[in-house]
Amino acid sequence: MAKKPATYKTQKKLTFIDIIKGNFLNRDEIKIHYKYFMLIFVLMMILIYSNHLVSTKIEQVNALKEQTEEYKSRNAYAQSKLIKVKLESELGKEMVQDSLMTLQNHPHKLLIKLDPNDAKPK
Repeated sequence: MAKKPATYKTQKKLTFIDIIKGNFLNRDEIKIHYKYFMLIFVLMMILIYSNHLVSTKIEQVNALKEQTEEYKSRNAYAQSKLIKVKLESELGKEMVQDSLMTLQNHPHKLLIKLDPNDAKPK
């Protein structure tokens, strides 16, 4: 028995509309190599998922950067207050050494009003 020679059907030309409709999936060349197309599809899905994970990590990193900037500014403010308190305590120690006491009552402000008639020299 002799084998029949393989006859290839001439298929019509593939158009853009056929690709959009998905008619290219019914062609014989595609049916032969469907395993490769499935592999490409799976790899593309993995690529999309990994990009999604990367974008979520970038969002988390940006949020953490904002928090660190806020904490740095809080730390700088607290350090400046601490320096002021230390200076005040050092000043208080020096006043005690010089026998100066802190005031219990704050001083009063004296306002002196000059009469315009008295201010003129005669």
